[in-house]
Amino acid sequence: MPASTTASPSAATPATPSAHTAASAERFWADADKHLVRYGGPFTREIVDRAAGSFVFTEDGRKILDFTSGQMSAILGHSHPEIVETVQRQVASLDHLYSGMLSRPVVDLARRLAETLPAPLEKAMLLTTGAESNEAAIRMAKLVTGGHEVVSFARSWHGMTQAAASATYSAGRKGYGPGAPGNFAIPAPHAYRPDFTTAEGELDWRRQLDFAFDLIDAQSTGSLAACLVEPILSSGGIIEPPVGYFAALQEKCRERGMLLIFDEAQTGLCRTGTWYAFERDGVVPDIITLSKTLGAGLPLAAVVTSAEIEEKAHERGFLFLTTHVSDPLVAAVGNTVLDVLTRDRLDERAHALGTFLRDGLTDIAERHPVVGDIRGRGLLAGLELVVDRETKESSDELGARVTRRCLELGLHMNIVQLPGMGGVFRIAPPLTATEEELSLGLAILDEAIADTCAAL
Repeated sequence: MPASTTASPSAATPATPSAHTAASAERFWADADKHLVRYGGPFTREIVDRAAGSFVFTEDGRKILDFTSGQMSAILGHSHPEIVETVQRQVASLDHLYSGMLSRPVVDLARRLAETLPAPLEKAMLLTTGAESNEAAIRMAKLVTGGHEVVSFARSWHGMTQAAASATYSAGRKGYGPGAPGNFAIPAPHAYRPDFTTAEGELDWRRQLDFAFDLIDAQSTGSLAACLVEPILSSGGIIEPPVGYFAALQEKCRERGMLLIFDEAQTGLCRTGTWYAFERDGVVPDIITLSKTLGAGLPLAAVVTSAEIEEKAHERGFLFLTTHVSDPLVAAVGNTVLDVLTRDRLDERAHALGTFLRDGLTDIAERHPVVGDIRGRGLLAGLELVVDRETKESSDELGARVTRRCLELGLHMNIVQLPGMGGVFRIAPPLTATEEELSLGLAILDEAIADTCAAL
């Protein structure tokens, strides 16, 4: 990328905090260590004070470029003025209702979501989190089909509640006792690390898929209900199934009376350069779940399905009553998100910026042999680090060191570190990011890789 478009990474170095600030920070971390339940990896050792646009700002004056859109959610950047205005207005008039009551923001959002989707997807249910929307979708599929068995990818992440967690295989399965009965994993079609190969050594996904469903058929009790998959596996390492895979998967589902559910928590609403990632494949799912991007950082999720499936579910007594189903406050935010995405053509912007980002990552790969692969679509990119390009040997330590160095230089990155995977950076800046901000992030990543490799 041209040097003229980048700011100096060293500009992110913080000022020396005052004695009062240092003492306050020490107390903060003492309180955090004493009183917070640890729910994943270690907490980033920064006290974030505020956020705006593509940056977060710490108490000690550091400005950190956010290359993950918060938790892969803030597609309009932080504190987008129209989101701020919507929240302020809506919370002052109508924030929360009894779950059986309806408001205009809820019905408007349901209608507008249907308008962004192909037929027959037209019935929506508004919830709060991705896990909750997947839970509802699985529950609906089981009721409608009369089955209970669920198939998902071996590197999947669908949430941490019971049915969603039982369909999650990338992490978090050990030590909690049995999951929901009838959950099966099939291998993810991973072109960079293929398990079934052609004579040329490339991924033979058709043979892999046939083999997978031969195993499913052998294990099934004849009660298959649904296949729940991400169009691009994010926590699994930004794995994008090849063109044709999902059409073949849908056929496998149809043959067995299963419903196909797409979890577009991270890929939905323009991030990949189209409104929905499944559009590339010409396949329409039976149910789609949305979350993260729908609320642009606020807790909003949705399940959208056909009138036929909704009618069957209703006839059979579908029940998914939650405290915050159809809440007007976040529904109003969802409508504003759709306003901005449509008006500013952020699908087109994500496509263009995605090309710019990929060119920059390719440039980095040409200079650093530790970059094994670059993949993804639009503004959801993956960069995999390896010790050796020929053997594709991975190193958890290498990824961790680059991540730490990026943060020191003023860039927050998200590294996927799963057993046997090593490190895959998930890069998902806001759709509102500028080329200058992307260039800054690329420059910092370039410097961090160089510094880390020099220190090895």
